[in-house]
Order: sequence, then C-alpha cells, then structure tokens
Amino acid sequence: MLAAIPTAVRDLLASLWTDGYAAYVVGGSLRDVVLGRQPADWDLASNARPEQVVELFPGAVYENRFGTVAVRHADAHFEITTFRTDHEYADFRRPHRVEFGETIEVDLARRDFTVNAMAWGARPGESPRLVDPYDGLADIERRLLRAVGDPGVRFEEDALRMIRAVRLATTLDFGIEAATLAGIEARAELAAHLSGERIAMELDRLLGAPMPSAGLRVLAETGLLAHIAPELAAQRGVAQNKIPGEDLWDHSLRAVDAVPVARRVVRMAALLHDIGKPATLADGHFPGHDLVGADLAAGFLDRLRWPRADRARVVDLVRQHMWNYEPGWSDAAVRRFIGRIAALGPGTLEQLLELREADNVGSGLPATTGGIDELRERIARELGADAVLSRAGLAVDGTDLMAELGIEQGPRLGRILDELVERVITEPALNDRPTLLLLAQALLTEDR
Repeated sequence: MLAAIPTAVRDLLASLWTDGYAAYVVGGSLRDVVLGRQPADWDLASNARPEQVVELFPGAVYENRFGTVAVRHADAHFEITTFRTDHEYADFRRPHRVEFGETIEVDLARRDFTVNAMAWGARPGESPRLVDPYDGLADIERRLLRAVGDPGVRFEEDALRMIRAVRLATTLDFGIEAATLAGIEARAELAAHLSGERIAMELDRLLGAPMPSAGLRVLAETGLLAHIAPELAAQRGVAQNKIPGEDLWDHSLRAVDAVPVARRVVRMAALLHDIGKPATLADGHFPGHDLVGADLAAGFLDRLRWPRADRARVVDLVRQHMWNYEPGWSDAAVRRFIGRIAALGPGTLEQLLELREADNVGSGLPATTGGIDELRERIARELGADAVLSRAGLAVDGTDLMAELGIEQGPRLGRILDELVERVITEPALNDRPTLLLLAQALLTEDR
C-alpha cells in the first residue's frame, strides 16, 4: 500500500508525526487505494488542533468549525481534519456541535460507511499500520457497502448518506448490506429535507457510473426517488408498447445506460426525456409530452440548482426530442433541421442525435434505427458545403436592408430576413447580394 501513497502525502504525515501528532490517511482516498483506484483527492486526519496545523504548515487556511484545514504542499491541495466526534444533528445534514478527540478510533466511529472508516499511517521509522475497527477491508473484499454502527442513526445524522450509499454502491459496483438497505427504506422520507445542491452533487456522480440504471433503480425501490424526484418516480408503472414486461421507467433507465459515460448532459437528457409522459397520458398516448416534459425538466433542474448552461441544454434536448427523419427529406429539409437545432447552441445537433440513439436502445431497437447514420452523413455534407442555415449565412444583413430599402428596424425587418433564409435554404444559388436585395424589395411590397 505504501507505494500507492504519493510522496507529498507521506511528507505531510511525517511532518505531523515528527512534531508529536498522530496522523493518518483516511476516508475515500484510502478506500480507493485499497481498490486500486486513483483517489481524486487525499484526506488526512490528525489529533493536531486546527491552529496547530496552521502553525505547522505556512499558508494553511482554517475556514470552518469542523476542524478541517486546507494545506498546500508540493503544488497540490490537501485537507487535514482534527480527530472529532459529532453531536446534536438537528437538520439531517451536519452536526451543530463537534468535539475534538485524541484517537483515530474516535474519529472513525463518526464516519458513514465501513469502507470509509479505515486509517493508514505510523510514526517515521515504524511500519505503517491499517486501523480498521469496523472491518472495512473485509467489506471491500466482499464488495459490500455497510453503515458504521446503526444505519438508522447514521442516516438521521445526515440524510444525504442514503443517496451517497446508492451512488457509492453504483460507482464502485458494490452491493448494499441488508441492514443498511433496510435503514434507507425506513428513513427515505428524510431525503425531503435535503437541499437541491447536495442532491445534485450525488446525482451527477451517479450519472458518471458505467451503468447508472443500477443506482437509479435502487433509488426508486427504496422510496428515495419519490422524495427527491417525484416527477421521475411517476414513470414507474406507466405502460409502454415497447419492450414486453417493461414500463416507462425501465425505458428511461435503458436510455441512460446507452449514452457514453463522458456525455453527462446527454445522460441527464435521457433520464428526463420522457418526464412529461405521466402527465400527458391519454388513451395510451402521450400528446405533447415533449413540451410538458421540457417544463418539468426545467423545474426539476432548477430545484437542484443545476449549472445554468447544462440546464438550458438539457431542457432544449427534451423539448426537441420528438423529431422523425424520413429518407425522402429533401436537402432543403435537412438544412432546415440543421438550422433549427444548431440555433440552440454549439454541439446541440450531435447531442440530439445521441439522445435519439439512446431512446432507440431504450425501446429495444438498434441505436441507429430511423436512418440516423444516413442523416448524419447528409448533415456532414451540408455542413461541409457551408450551406446557409441562418441569417448569419446570408449575403446581406439587416443593416444592408435598412440602408438600401429604407426598412426600419423592427418585426418587419426580421420577417423579411427570415423569409430570405427560407428562400436560400430552398435554393442556395439565390444567396448573392443583388438577388437578395431584389427579393427583399418584393417581400417589402407584399408586407405593406
């Protein structure tokens, strides 16, 4: 294990031990080392009080009351937290009072899951030891996520731990121990107290798992989903004539899994693309579910305080997902499609095609069903030919029309420009200045 601990981390541990303080690598970073994964960051724990850590490491910053000091060393950031016990949880989120402790065992007792309740370290010159009072190493070997102590107590302390359990089990490909799972089911309603931002953090990480459906399914089955995303929970039991024996929720889960891991925005769009169906169900059909779904998706993402740009893109994808390509589309029809979707922002067109592929897979069809490959080729040809798709591609602009034809700025000018775009999309050869000015003059006469 020593070889997997970076030199910078060992330096920090050695400095603390040399100065007379106990210090250990703890938490998720140690868990990841045991699993052979590269930790995203490194957490250390020590009996040194925050002010002592600040004194030992110049430039260190202590900014909270929970004993965590930010330390910069070897061009990297680390967190060193004083051993502590937590007391008086009243908001299902964080302790109202902490008490600093002297032993690592006291500190490990407050942690969420056994796989995160291990510590590693030793004084200089001694062989490092693993402190594992809750058999976290054995649980890692069993690939099992288990709460430290009474699961109910852990989840009442911080309700987010229930969602984190599902996320960790999904991203690590672990099972959830029976008593821990029962504790989640018994206290699922506590998730209603969580802030949108905290839920969003865990949901985003869950969507980064190879197969998010495993965790999403557990969220639904434990009752958590009904409290953090009732719009999604409403999909359960809604029948669809797609895959025998599967409902709308199953369809959405298949669609999410079908999107590549790196395409997080499209994964969220796949999760939400049919969110409007339960509200629009009528005689076995879902009229207008794309538009209703876009509004519901916007409300859901606003509640989670999702990043603004990603929120807007997901909503656009949900709103636009009910298109159908036909091989008989003219080149002009392809250009109209490109222009309409590309106007929503760079990358939207490819994301919409990816969403359709995921939707196909969710329906039990090959990803490229519906001529996706052919449409991609036609789109590439039009883009390669620098086809006019919007006002920006015209050989004239609004300033030209105002100067040459005396048109005032306003709705009429916009209507004429849009009609010129439509004419050029239909007949690209019309896109030269003299021709467009003549067309604009004729359109102006008609518009009076």
